[in-house]
Amino acid sequence: MPRALVIGGGVAGPAAALLLARDGWDVHVHEAHAEPDPYAGLFLNVATNGLAVLELLGLRERLLSDGHRAGRMVMWSRTGKELGAVPNGPAREPERGSVIVRRSWLHQVIREGAQAAGIATTYGSRLVSIDQDAHGVRATFADGTVAEGDLLVGADGIGSPTRHHIDPSAPEPRYSGLLGVGGFARVPGLAPTPETQHFVFGARSFFGYLVRTDGTAYWFANVTAPDRGATLTVDDLRALHSDDPYPVPQILAATTDELRPYPIDDLVGVRRWSRGRVVAVGDAVHATSPSAGQGASLALEDAAVLARLLREHDSLTDAFAAYQAARQPRTEAVVRYARAIDGQKRVTTSRLGVAIRDAMMPLFLRRAAADTRNDWLYNHTVG
Repeated sequence: MPRALVIGGGVAGPAAALLLARDGWDVHVHEAHAEPDPYAGLFLNVATNGLAVLELLGLRERLLSDGHRAGRMVMWSRTGKELGAVPNGPAREPERGSVIVRRSWLHQVIREGAQAAGIATTYGSRLVSIDQDAHGVRATFADGTVAEGDLLVGADGIGSPTRHHIDPSAPEPRYSGLLGVGGFARVPGLAPTPETQHFVFGARSFFGYLVRTDGTAYWFANVTAPDRGATLTVDDLRALHSDDPYPVPQILAATTDELRPYPIDDLVGVRRWSRGRVVAVGDAVHATSPSAGQGASLALEDAAVLARLLREHDSLTDAFAAYQAARQPRTEAVVRYARAIDGQKRVTTSRLGVAIRDAMMPLFLRRAAADTRNDWLYNHTVG
C-alpha cells in the first residue's frame, strides 16, 4: 500500500487525506499545532462549490447542522440606506446558497470524517525540512521525528514550508492594505437574519454581520491600514464605527472578547506547485482574501481534484502537471476577483469618492439578484 504524508490539519489536508485513503493510500496527517483548538479562528463562508465537495466526502449535512445559511448579502451605506442585495451563490437559486460556519466547526467536521476513516493525525508536528529521492520522501519535524512516504501533500497554509521546498524563489504573500478582525456578541432585541448576511460601507471602516437564531451576532470588520502590523483594540473599532447605522455600534458595544486583528494577505503567481514526490494544495499555492468567500471552498476543490488525478494517472509527475493545469487558472481568477472587492472595502478619505460610490452602487446592484456573471464562482465542479 503506497503511503502519503499530509502536512496540515486544517481544511485541505484532512479532506485530501480522506479522499486518498478511499483510493487505497495509507495516509498520515501531521499538524503543527499541539492539539485541536475548538475556539480557533472566527467564521467563514463555505460556498456552494465547497458544499458540493463536502457532499462528496459525506460531510455536508453534518456541517450544515451548525451553520447559518446565507444565500443573500445585503449592502448598506454609512447612513443606513440599503444599497442593494447580491446572491451568495448561483443567481436565482437561493436554495443553493452558501453557509457561514465557525472555522473551528469546519475543521472539526472534516477532522472527524478523517478519524472515522482510520486516518491518524500527529499533533505538534511542525515541518522543518523535506528530502526526497527516487525511493521516497522524508519529512523532518521540529521535535526531531522523521516520517517517510511515497507522496507528500503540503496543505500547510500561506506560510508554507512545502512551497519553499518546491520552489525557493516562489513569490511571497501580498498585503491587501486591510486588517481583518471579528468576534461574537449578543445584543438584546437584535433580530436573527435568516438566509442573510449584512455588509455596511462605514464612514471609516467596512463591517459585516449576521445574527443566528439563538441571538448570537457574528461580526467582522476590514480596517484600512497601510501598516500590516498595526494594532487594533475594541475601543479603536468602536470609534471607527461610532457614526455607522444600527446595529453596528451596538454589536461592538456588546463585544467583550479580546480582539486578534490579522493582516489580510493573498498569494498568486506561484509557478511550481510540485516537485518530485511533493505537491502543495490550498493556501500554500494560492491564497485569496476572505472577500471572495471562497478560501475554504478552493481548498476543498484542490483536495478533490488532486485525488482524482492521482487516481487517473500512472505517474506522480503526470498527475501533478494535470492538477496544476486544472486548478491554477481558476484559483488565480478568484484571487483577482477578491482583490477587486478589497479595493471597494478600502476606505477613502475623499467625501466626493464616498458620495460617488454610494450613488453608483445601487445602480450596479439593482439587478444583481438575477445577474449570472458570478455563477462561475459557485457552479464549478471537480469532475
